[in-house]
Amino acid sequence: MFTDKVVLITGASSGIGAESAVEFSKLEANLILTGRNKENLDKVAKQCTESSPKNLKPLVVIADMNKESDVENIVKSTIDKFSRLDVLVNNAGILESGSIENTSLEQYDRVMNTNVRGPYHLTMLAAPHLIKTKGSIVNVSSVTGMRSFPNVLAYCMSKAALDQFTRCVALELAPKGVRVNAVNPGVITTGLHMKSSMNEQQYEEFLKKCAETHALGRPGDAKEVASAIVFLASDGASNIAGATLPVDGGRHAMCPR
Repeated sequence: MFTDKVVLITGASSGIGAESAVEFSKLEANLILTGRNKENLDKVAKQCTESSPKNLKPLVVIADMNKESDVENIVKSTIDKFSRLDVLVNNAGILESGSIENTSLEQYDRVMNTNVRGPYHLTMLAAPHLIKTKGSIVNVSSVTGMRSFPNVLAYCMSKAALDQFTRCVALELAPKGVRVNAVNPGVITTGLHMKSSMNEQQYEEFLKKCAETHALGRPGDAKEVASAIVFLASDGASNIAGATLPVDGGRHAMCPR
């Protein structure tokens, strides 16, 4: 399905990015995995090689999406090694909680820079290569881009911006044969929320509450999101552009009663 295709995934060291990398590997993709944690990236790369029918070894590029030179190096390393790019998965992102009363400008800058400016910059640099291959882009957004939630202000704003970015770039690149879409996960058991502000007990309670907040009665897992990413990147989605696809157990459709 992705034989001879080159797939670049940011934030590939854990969670949805790592799971997507393994799924693309099973389908014979050549992978570039980026992230900040070398140890974790190497582990994921090893899993990918073991999952790949041809034992293809991913290229690992250590990069911080907030450093312009790092972002430039991701694209340069990709083209130096593979001479092409077919799929870009903009997955790197951070979650921080904070309301208008207790947030800070530093938090706003951190979240917007990582979640919006990083993908903006990388997509700018990747676009010429994707146009050559008539490739596709999948942005990893969130149900918080489609619906409003209190106490995660900067994060909600960043994902709403990413959704609009998805639609605008889809219109700009569609005439050139490049499809741009996003997945919008609900709560996924990646531990992202624990990294943001919760201890283990709070996280457990939060996951229990998902039974009420998600129509399917549970949080999702990373593989369910990875399946949607692979689908949107594939020829099976050849007539889909500018879509924001909820992968959230129905949460986007719910309303308190």
